[in-house]
Amino acid sequence: MTTTMDRSVAVKLGVVGKGGVGKTTVAGLLAGAYAERGRRVVAIDTDSNPNLGLSLGLSLDETEAVPVLPRQVVVGSGDATAAASLIQEYGRPTPAGPTLLSAIKVAEAGAGCTCSGHATVRSLLGDALAGVDLTLVDMEAGLEHLSRSGGTLAYADLLLVVCEPTRKSVLTAARTAALAAELGIDAVLAVGNKVRTPDDADFLRAALADEGIAVAGMLPYEEDVAHADRAGTVGLVPVSTGLRAALADVLDAVDEVTGRTRATA
Repeated sequence: MTTTMDRSVAVKLGVVGKGGVGKTTVAGLLAGAYAERGRRVVAIDTDSNPNLGLSLGLSLDETEAVPVLPRQVVVGSGDATAAASLIQEYGRPTPAGPTLLSAIKVAEAGAGCTCSGHATVRSLLGDALAGVDLTLVDMEAGLEHLSRSGGTLAYADLLLVVCEPTRKSVLTAARTAALAAELGIDAVLAVGNKVRTPDDADFLRAALADEGIAVAGMLPYEEDVAHADRAGTVGLVPVSTGLRAALADVLDAVDEVTGRTRATA
C-alpha cells in the first residue's frame, strides 16, 4: 500500500502512548524513515525531560544543548515571528535527517507549569510551515496533553498511538482515541511495538479492533534497538530489514489516511 502524499500541505502527526511502550524510540524511527523518503521533517519534542534527540542520533550533550522554543511566542503574544524563522533559529539538524525542535524542558524544581510551551507547539501546528512535508510531535507519556484547554494537538491531522501487547496499553489507546475525538481529531491509528510473537500481533489487532482503532503496523522487538536505547544511542543503530519493512507499513498507512482526510475535508 503506497500512496502519494500532497506535499503542498504539511502533514501534522502526533505520537502518543502510555509510559514504557517505547513511544519516543518509535517517534525517532518514524521521523528518520520519513526523512529517508526525501521528505523534510520537523520533529518536535514536547517531553519535559526531552530525549527525542537521542533517538535521532544526537549525543546526550548535543541533545541537552538544543535550545528550547520561547514560550508564548506565537499564541496570543502579538509576536510576528514566522514559524519558519523559529525553525531556523531554534531547530537543530540530526544524523537521522529530521530537524529537531525542543518545546519544553524542566530544568529546576518549582519552575511552574509547562502550559505556555504546549501553547507554542499548538500554534506551530496551526501555522503553515513552509517547505516542511511532515511535522511530527513526540508527546509526553500519558493523556494530560489531550485534556488541556485547546489541546496541544488540536491542529494535528492524525494521532499515532504506540501500544505494546498489553491490555493496559490498549485501554490507554482507547482513552486517547476518545479524547482525540473531543478535540476534533478523527484520525487515530495504533502502532504495535515490542511485538515478539505472532500471538502478540494477534492480541493487539483483536483488542484494538474491539475498541474501533485501526492498526498502522507492528514493529518487532529487537535486542539491538533495546540495547541501544539503554545506551542512549538508538538513533545510530542500523535499521534491520524486518524493522524497516514494518516502519514502511506505518508510513504508508499514515499517507493513506492523511491523503483520504484531505480529499474529503
